[in-house]
Parts: sequence; structure tokens; C-alpha cells
Amino acid sequence: MIPPRKIGLYGGSFDPIHHGHLILAREAMESLGLDRVIFIPAGISPHKLGRPPAPAALRCAMVAAAIAGEPGFEFDDCEAVRDGASFAIDTVRLMRGCHPGAEIFYFIGGDNVPALDTWKEISELERLVRFVVFSRGAVGASHAFLSVTRVVDISSTDIRNRIATGRSVRYLVPPSACEIITRHRLYRNE
Repeated sequence: MIPPRKIGLYGGSFDPIHHGHLILAREAMESLGLDRVIFIPAGISPHKLGRPPAPAALRCAMVAAAIAGEPGFEFDDCEAVRDGASFAIDTVRLMRGCHPGAEIFYFIGGDNVPALDTWKEISELERLVRFVVFSRGAVGASHAFLSVTRVVDISSTDIRNRIATGRSVRYLVPPSACEIITRHRLYRNE
């Protein structure tokens, strides 16, 4: 009998995707024995309504380009093409339908833990997935979830600020994603 597959769902704005995202995804895949990690860029994040992100199609293109050819990494645009806000519960239900019998791990940043109780249908979501908290080395809220900790001092906010002020993002952003940023002149007016 084939054991159920183990799949990690990595949602987020990915505005832009950077090496920190990729390092944490690979660390989770290896430490948790996942068969694959699916990157799912949000269309409209209900938790980040203060600043409009780059267009979803461009963020999807950056993610797809950044993970192209990377074993075990996949891309899904289900949230980016969905109307309205991107709620984790809707995505998890969709993924459970696409991957029946799979054990689903849902990645969240450590900064999301304190507000997790505000997520749509959180009790049902906790029943359907195993949360994995990504910690980039900072001390965060205590929790009982699985954790993947790796000191990675790279953030999308810093990358957007660097681009807006004309500084280099080389070594922070995969070259394929950086080409999209340059071609479409993203983040210049932050």
C-alpha cells in the first residue's frame, strides 16, 4: 500500500518572491519529508489590505519563474484567479479535492500566529491541515504548531524599498524574478 502523500501549501503575497521564501520551503520539504511544496500566490490577501500588491499575474509569473526546474516545487494560481479575498480555508478545500488522501501542511509566517484565531473558519482549517510556522530566527508568539526555523534576514518589504531607492536586490531575488521586476518596472514608486 502506498502511504498518503505529504504536501506543503505555501500561500502568500510573494510581492516579490525572494530567496528567503525558497530557502524556508526547501528546509520544510526536507525536515518534514514532504513530497512536494505548492506555491500559491494570493490574489487579494485579507490580512494585507493596506498597500496594493503588484498585479497578481506578475507575482504569479515571478513565482513560476523562480521555482522552474526545482524538484518538488510546484506553482498553482488558484488564489490569484479567484474573485475576492484569498482565504486559506477555500484553498485548502480545493487542494484536498485535488489531492485526496494527502496529508496537508499549511505554511504560515511566525508573524501570523497571534492573529490566527481571526482567520476564516479557523477551527475547520485546523482540522484539515497541520500548520507549520516559519520562523526566520526572530522570537515570536508561542504556539503548539510544527516549526521550521532558519535565520533568513530577507523580506519582501526590504526588497521593495531597495528597488524604490535604486539599490541592488541581486542575491536577494532569483534572477528570473528580478527580470520580471525590471521589465515591468515594479516597486519603483513605493
